[in-house]
Amino acid sequence: MSKVKDGTSFSSSIGFILSSAGSAVGLGNLWRFPYLASEYGGGVFLLVYLILTVTFGFTLIITEVAIGRKTGLGVIGAYKSMHNKFGFLSTIASLVPIVILPYYSLIGGWVTKYMISYITGQGSIMSNSEYFHNFTSNTLEPIVYLLIFLTITTLIVLFGVQKGIENVSKFMMPILFLLTVGITIYALTIDGVSSCVKYYLIPNFSHFSIKTLLSALGQLFYSMSIATGVMITFGSYTPKDINIVKSVNQIELWDTIMAFLSGLMIIPAVIFFEGLENMGQGAGLMFITLPKIFNEMPNGHIVGGLFFILVFFAGITSAISMMEAIVRILMDRFSLKRTSACILILISNFILGVPSSLGYGVWEHIKILGMDILSFFDFLGNSVIMPIIALTTCLLVSWFCNVQSIIDEIKFGGVTFKKEALYKAMIKYVCPAFILAILIFSLLEGLGIVVV
Repeated sequence: MSKVKDGTSFSSSIGFILSSAGSAVGLGNLWRFPYLASEYGGGVFLLVYLILTVTFGFTLIITEVAIGRKTGLGVIGAYKSMHNKFGFLSTIASLVPIVILPYYSLIGGWVTKYMISYITGQGSIMSNSEYFHNFTSNTLEPIVYLLIFLTITTLIVLFGVQKGIENVSKFMMPILFLLTVGITIYALTIDGVSSCVKYYLIPNFSHFSIKTLLSALGQLFYSMSIATGVMITFGSYTPKDINIVKSVNQIELWDTIMAFLSGLMIIPAVIFFEGLENMGQGAGLMFITLPKIFNEMPNGHIVGGLFFILVFFAGITSAISMMEAIVRILMDRFSLKRTSACILILISNFILGVPSSLGYGVWEHIKILGMDILSFFDFLGNSVIMPIIALTTCLLVSWFCNVQSIIDEIKFGGVTFKKEALYKAMIKYVCPAFILAILIFSLLEGLGIVVV
């Protein structure tokens, strides 16, 4: 098990922040957050999400970053280095990016297809409700775009931490932010749209329910790359002179702003053009509802093109972080060179991504626990494995290791840690309870059991 060598760490705090923010700001912000916010109370969901971000989210992210930097190891060695009895957690944690990246890349391929189509002036065709189904049920075309997306991701990761991931994140993240701000401002200036903002921005506590809390928790968990192996991997690349308290705060700020703007960009426009009841979720929102809206709004073909460029950037920055986590796993466990690891990941993820694609077409009849192939892998990764890893990590740090050792790593170099008391309470009691609630809620929801 090797620690990080010179030249394979982030060159600066801004490199670490933007790379980590790029991992967090992915498709979950753009297609899951607006749906959940609209479904579970609008403004009150947003308020709950913001409170959880600075407490629950902060605790879990800074813990993983601190473990990575303290041990200097990726997920394969980090947990065992913390405590001999937790070596098993390395194997479980390794499964997350391996399970998620193939189907995530398939969705990235869909985004690539839509981006190219809008750029080439074919956006109006995609406003047809049947277009998305016809595209995804095609045997060959989605697989070609899966390969394109995976190849782009692999080429970036092939260049390494600084020249690949860090440089691309420094380029893409500011553009992603500017595109989000620009599209949001434009959407809100369309006559009538601004009148639909109230539901999203003003909390109405009569809309609060236990599902509001659980859904906000689940979204936070999903969108911030918690328990994916990414933050431990990136933490292992983080130099000791970087203030990780300040850095994690800025990562959260990036993610929260992007989630907030995504809701502001999408929810009022959907309410105005289609009605709140037609918001849709996931792929339905991204690839069916929004193309309809772009077709109805002034200059919608241009807005649609810019939007899918934005989504493509968000997808790529998340995909490269997941692929890097797998690269580190292969390099640590099998002593592979980066080039060999990247080629192996490209081939294996393409092979693993094909069944998820065919599950929308010729394998549509295949169901696992009542779910199509892509949905099953999403359920397995996000609803089962990730909460188990996060829960076990909390138990490792708070009950089997000295929590002070993590705090000492956070405070290394004289860093002020004002949330120390809050952190201790969160990691020991609150976070485990919340994660257990997420796990139970996600399992019941995934299995189709109604949760009141």
